[in-house]
Amino acid sequence: MTGFSLLLRGGLVADGTGATPAARDVAVVGRRIALVEPGAVVEADETVDVSGMVVAPGFIDAHTHSDTTALAAADGLLEAEQAFAAVRQGVTVEVAGNCGSSAFPGTYSGLAALARAHAGVGRTNHLVSLVGHGSLRAAVVGPEARPASGAEIARMAQLLDESLAAGAVGLSTGLIYTPGSYADTDEVTALARVAARHGKPYVTHLRDEMSGVEGALAEAVAIARDSGAALHVSHHKTAGRFAWGRTETTLPMLADLRASGMDVTCDVYPYTAGSTNLPAMLPPWAHDGGLPRLLERLRDPLQRDLMRTAIDEGVPGWENTVGNGGWDRISVASARRHPEYQGRTVAELAAARAVDALDLVAELLVDEDGDVTIISHSMREDDVRRVLAAPFAMIGSDGVPKPGLPHPRWAGTFSRVLGHYAREAGLFGLAEAVRKMTGATAARFGLTGRGVLRDGAHADVVVFDPERVADRATFEDPLAAPEGVLMVVVGGAVVVRDGEVLRARPGRVLAC
Repeated sequence: MTGFSLLLRGGLVADGTGATPAARDVAVVGRRIALVEPGAVVEADETVDVSGMVVAPGFIDAHTHSDTTALAAADGLLEAEQAFAAVRQGVTVEVAGNCGSSAFPGTYSGLAALARAHAGVGRTNHLVSLVGHGSLRAAVVGPEARPASGAEIARMAQLLDESLAAGAVGLSTGLIYTPGSYADTDEVTALARVAARHGKPYVTHLRDEMSGVEGALAEAVAIARDSGAALHVSHHKTAGRFAWGRTETTLPMLADLRASGMDVTCDVYPYTAGSTNLPAMLPPWAHDGGLPRLLERLRDPLQRDLMRTAIDEGVPGWENTVGNGGWDRISVASARRHPEYQGRTVAELAAARAVDALDLVAELLVDEDGDVTIISHSMREDDVRRVLAAPFAMIGSDGVPKPGLPHPRWAGTFSRVLGHYAREAGLFGLAEAVRKMTGATAARFGLTGRGVLRDGAHADVVVFDPERVADRATFEDPLAAPEGVLMVVVGGAVVVRDGEVLRARPGRVLAC
C-alpha cells in the first residue's frame, strides 16, 4: 500500500461500534482512512508512533448551540478559545440547530447559505444542523402567543421540507422557549410528519424537564407515534428539587418503548448544572410580542409584580425553573456590560444591592438588551449517572459558546466522560464510552461513514491517552483545554497536535 499522508502506528483502535479495542494501525489517504495490520510495511508522508494510545473516530457532539460560533470568532465577538474548545477535546462534528433554534430560516436563508458563510471564514471541524421549530415559527407566525393557523403550519412545513431536502439532519423543538412554547401538540406533530417523510428524527427539548417531566415526555412520545418520526430527547434530565430521582421512572419508560420497537434515544451532558438564557426564567406570557415587549414589561413595576407572582405560584404548563429551585441556584454566566456579575448567583447579587431578585433581573436584562446567559445548578448526581449509563444515551455538550464564564461543558464534556465517568468511576468501559460519542450519534443523525473507524470511512480521528485523558474546564476557568488528547484529524488533515490548534481548516457544514 502506498499514497498514505498519515500513518498512526501502534495504537489500540476503539472503532466506535462498542467492540473490544484491538491493535491496528490507522492510515489516512485523502479524506478517508484505511486500517492496516500492525507491523505491515507501508509508506506514508508522516508516521506517528501512538503506542499506548487509543485511536478512535472523531467525537460527534450530539447537541450544541454553536451554529455561528466560528463566524462570531472571525468577527472578533468570541475569543479563539471559544471557537476551538470542542475540537481540542476531539470533537470532529458538532450537531447544531437544537432546542428549536437554528440559524435558518432567519439569519440565513437556508443550510447552503450557512455553509457558504462558514466556508468564508474556515472551520477546524464539521457542523451539521437541525431545523429549529422556534425559528420556523418566528419566520412564519412571529413572536405572538397564539396558535398558528392552518396556512401558517403549511408554510412552516414547506420551509422544513426544503431544509431537510437540502441536508438538515432533523427537526428540533425547544418547548420551554418562546415562540416554540406557544405551539400546541398538533402543530408540532404536523411538522414531525415532515421529518418522518425524510427519515429524519424529531429532536426535542421537552416542554418540562422538572416537576412535569413525565407528562412532557409523554407528549414527545405521542408526537413521535402520531407522526411516525424517530424520537430523540435532548439533554435528558430530571431537574429541580421536585423532580430529583425521577430518572428512575423516565428511563424505564424509554427502555420499554425501545423494547416495543419504537426508535427512541436521548443525549446527556456529564454535569449537574445546566445553562440557558436568563429570559427563560420568566413566564411565557412575558415574552408575547418578542424581545421589545419583554423589555417594556420589565421596565413596568406592575408587570414585574405579575412576574413575581407567576414564579411564586406557577403557571399551568410552564416549567418555572426558579420556582423549582430558587435564585440562589442560578448564576450569571455571560453579561457583556456587567462582567462583575459573572460567576455570582442572582440571590447573592440581589442581597448585595438590597433589592428583590426579580427587580435585579429586570434591570440586568434591560441593560443587556436581553442577552444574558445563566448557569442553573438544578440536578442531582445520581440522576446524571443513570442517564449517562443508559445504553440508548449518547453524549452531547449542550455547549453555549458565549463570552464571560460559560458552562465548562463546552470545553470539558468529552474528556470528562472518558476520564471521570469511564476510567475513574467505572460507569462503563472505554469501548462503550467511545460508542456513545461516535457510532451511536452518527447513526442517530444519519452521518454515513462517520463515527466509525473502518476502511473507507471519513478521516475524522482522535488520538488520546486513556490513562491521562481528563477535563480541566471548571466553572472558574471554563475554557481550560483537556489533558491527554494528543491529536485530532478532520477530513484527513491534522488540526490539533499535542493540544495546539494548527492552521488547517478542513471543516465543512455538511449536508446529510
